[in-house]
Amino acid sequence: MKKLLVAFIGITSFFYLLNPSFGVLEFIPDNLPIVGNLDEATATALLLSSLAYFGINLKDIFKDKN
Repeated sequence: MKKLLVAFIGITSFFYLLNPSFGVLEFIPDNLPIVGNLDEATATALLLSSLAYFGINLKDIFKDKN
């Protein structure tokens, strides 16, 4: 059940980030100073956390191979 919830949160945040500025589904309007992009930042953090839960760590992908 926990994996299903984490997957749902990840998929929802992914689709939220696909449409960040059209205003169809906008929790905090982007034109508000300072706090306007907090919803996108939260969705990004949730997406990265759900990917890390399933073992996809983006730090390993962008790691310097020197």
